[in-house]
Amino acid sequence: MSVDESNNVHTRLQVHNCVVQPLLTDLYQITMAYAYWKSEKTSDTAVFDLFFRQNPFQGEFTIFGGLEECLRFLENFNYSDSDIEYLKTTLPPTIEQSFFVYLKELTAKDVKLYAIDEGSVVFPRVPLIRVEGPLIVVQLLETTLLTLVNFSSLMATNAARYRMAAGDNVSLLEFGLRRAQGPDGGLSASKYAYIGGFDGTSNLLAGKMFNIPVKGTHAHAYITSFSNPSELKTKTLINLNNGKEQDLIDLTLSWRTTLSNLLHISESQASDGELAALVSFAIAFPEGFVALIDTYDVNKWHFLGPKELPVISSFGSGILNFCAVALALNDLGYKAIGVRIDSGDLAYLSNKSRETFVKIAKEYNIPWFANLTIIASNDINEETIWSLNDQKHSIDCFGIGTHLVTCQRQPALGCVYKLVEVNGTPRIKLSQDGSKITMPGKKDAFRLYGADGFALIDLLKKSVEDPPIAKTKLLCRHPFDQKKRAFVVPSEIKPLYKVYWENGHIMQRLPELKEVREHVKESLRTIRPDIKRNLNPTPYKVSVSDDLYEFMHELWMRNTPIGELS
Repeated sequence: MSVDESNNVHTRLQVHNCVVQPLLTDLYQITMAYAYWKSEKTSDTAVFDLFFRQNPFQGEFTIFGGLEECLRFLENFNYSDSDIEYLKTTLPPTIEQSFFVYLKELTAKDVKLYAIDEGSVVFPRVPLIRVEGPLIVVQLLETTLLTLVNFSSLMATNAARYRMAAGDNVSLLEFGLRRAQGPDGGLSASKYAYIGGFDGTSNLLAGKMFNIPVKGTHAHAYITSFSNPSELKTKTLINLNNGKEQDLIDLTLSWRTTLSNLLHISESQASDGELAALVSFAIAFPEGFVALIDTYDVNKWHFLGPKELPVISSFGSGILNFCAVALALNDLGYKAIGVRIDSGDLAYLSNKSRETFVKIAKEYNIPWFANLTIIASNDINEETIWSLNDQKHSIDCFGIGTHLVTCQRQPALGCVYKLVEVNGTPRIKLSQDGSKITMPGKKDAFRLYGADGFALIDLLKKSVEDPPIAKTKLLCRHPFDQKKRAFVVPSEIKPLYKVYWENGHIMQRLPELKEVREHVKESLRTIRPDIKRNLNPTPYKVSVSDDLYEFMHELWMRNTPIGELS
């Protein structure tokens, strides 16, 4: 690793959003802290579980994100002087001043945090994070930990679903900053889209902060800002074959005339302003020439049948002008990269573009021309990609913005942070809604695998129980339905939790974003295809041990009030 690379790694690991601080919380966390303090519960200890109850996007899996940011928050957990002064003006005047002294001295050094590795596939009810420590401190962490995990996990899951829809051979670029939920939402979206499987972002700050590849082309405004080639001040480009400057406009115009006959597209269809813009952009970026080709919609239409249904027969200006510039660049020793299509029938237009590139490649014996990159954008969502797959498109790369970064299909994951133990005594939250009943006490989680390498089931056990043993028959029970139970003989068992924070320090090496991204891929490979499929996926099973089941239900009955009829 070079010095520069080492510095980049160090910089990324030290990134901490200054907005993420103890005051990034709900008021009721502070009011509860004061009430705990008044009740002399400062020496009480507690355990909280952070988990979610339902997978997002009508799917059956979730990707865990946000762990590193949670750990950075713990590293920096401390109320500043200005925080304390603000709280004094916000809380009631009856608050005792010594409480603020207590707050000022709080840190996370006595907190212990267990977590699943970031980038892992996770499932409902299995705690992603278990937090142990002084009751007041771990209570104060609640809202901030939730906001750091909720959107990160939702975003990484959304990105992973796009990646599965697109397949491994198509590039995915995140273009959503301008549509994101504010600057922090934009940065988080870029970061977790990359973790979830995207190949790059248009967001420069995310590129700098997180070492994510940055990609981009140009906007329609660049095309429409030109009127004709005569207005170009710079017209020449160095010919790499002989080192001489050559007029790129003349060469491009010559190619446009030639291609007009080959492609059966009249030059009158082609915009001279668009040509000037593309030549200008090619002169600026001769070795990275990507052109937006749908600024001027000059598709030809004809009509068939009694209902006069419109059918596109060819498209003109953008493809003709791009190919002319690309061939002119080729004459000078440069290779164009490709085109971006931002509107219209993406399947049809991508296929027609590919046909055009192949035709030119054969006609002029330029093999690489057939493989020019075709990028598609235009408000694409997951369903769009599946539909395009059915239509047999020729798209090499999707640029995705709004639907990705805002998670329009489901805007929130719904992680919760629930108290499960106080001073060593398990606690349970009861509800008429069975899905909201918590699983009490400290628990460890294990993933059980079959002989085929796929995950069979996740198993939760009381932390005081012995861990499960591979190739041994285990009874796995549904947490709340006594009729649902099964024996499992796993070929392999992996404990899911590691101690990530203890004694005021991060206890594990934090992986690079690229490593987390790779872990997402590896983790997804261990999940059966029917669980990951787009339509009607099979639910993955989360179970509890027999001891935990009996313990939960005994506590449930003990805490359920007995009704009285009269």
